[in-house]
Amino acid sequence: MQDTSSAALDHGAAIWQAVREEATAGAKQEPALRTFLQAAVLAHDGLAAALAALLGRKLETRELSAAAIGEICATAFAADDGLMRLFLQDMRACRERDPACRSWLTPLLHYKGLAALEAHRVAHWLWGQGREAMAVYMQSLTSQNLQVDIHPAARLGGGLFMDHATGIVIGETSVVGENVTIFQSVTLGGNGKERGDRHPKVGNGVLISVGAKLLGNIRIGDEARIAASSVVLQDVAPHITVAGVPAKPVGSGASTVMPAVSLDHNFSA
Repeated sequence: MQDTSSAALDHGAAIWQAVREEATAGAKQEPALRTFLQAAVLAHDGLAAALAALLGRKLETRELSAAAIGEICATAFAADDGLMRLFLQDMRACRERDPACRSWLTPLLHYKGLAALEAHRVAHWLWGQGREAMAVYMQSLTSQNLQVDIHPAARLGGGLFMDHATGIVIGETSVVGENVTIFQSVTLGGNGKERGDRHPKVGNGVLISVGAKLLGNIRIGDEARIAASSVVLQDVAPHITVAGVPAKPVGSGASTVMPAVSLDHNFSA
C-alpha cells in the first residue's frame, strides 16, 4: 500500500496523486458519488484546476456563476504560484492536526475552513491587484456561503488551520503568522474606538481556541495559547497561556511548544 503520510507527501504532485487515488477508490466504493468525484477531482489535471473549480461551486450565486468564479481563481493561481504553495501548507495543516481527517481528499472537498481560507487568499490577491470591488465581493460570497468573514486586506500566513470554522471573523488590518490554529467562532476584531491599524497581530504557532475574541491592535506572541471564550484586550507575551474575561495568564504561564500543532488546551501545561 502506498505511503500517504505527511513525510512521504512533501510536494504538490505527490499530494495530487494521493487525492486522485482516493477519489478513484471513493467512486468505486460509493457509486452514487462517482459523478461528483469525477467533476471535483478526476476531470482535472492538477490541484490548482481542481481547487479553482471547487471554489467556484462553493461560492457561486445567481449573479456570478461557478465557472466565472473558478476562472477568477484560476487566473490568480496562474499569476502567483505562491498561492498554491500556501494552499499546500494549509492542506497539510488540516491533514496533520485534525484527528478526524483520514485522507487528503476530505479536506479538499469538504472542509469549509480550508475553502474559506483559499477563497480569502484569492480575494487578498485581487485586493493587491487593485481589484477591490471583486475582492470585497469574494469576501461577501465566502461569508454568505461558508460562514467565515475575512477582510481581503488581512494578511494570513501559511499552514493556517481553521477547525470547523463557522463564525470566524478576521478584520481588515489583522495579521496572522505561520502555523496558527484557529477554532470556530473566533473574532480578530477592532475595539470600536480605533481607526486605521486596529486589529490583532498574531505570531507564529499560536493556538486560539473556541469562541475567543481578540480585540484591538494588540500583539499575540509566538506560540501563545488563547483559551476558549476568552476576551483578549491586551498584548500576550510569547509562550504564555491566557484565559478569562478579560484574559489573564493562567496555570504555570508558559504554554507547550507549538500549541497550534499539539492542540494542547491544558492550562497547567
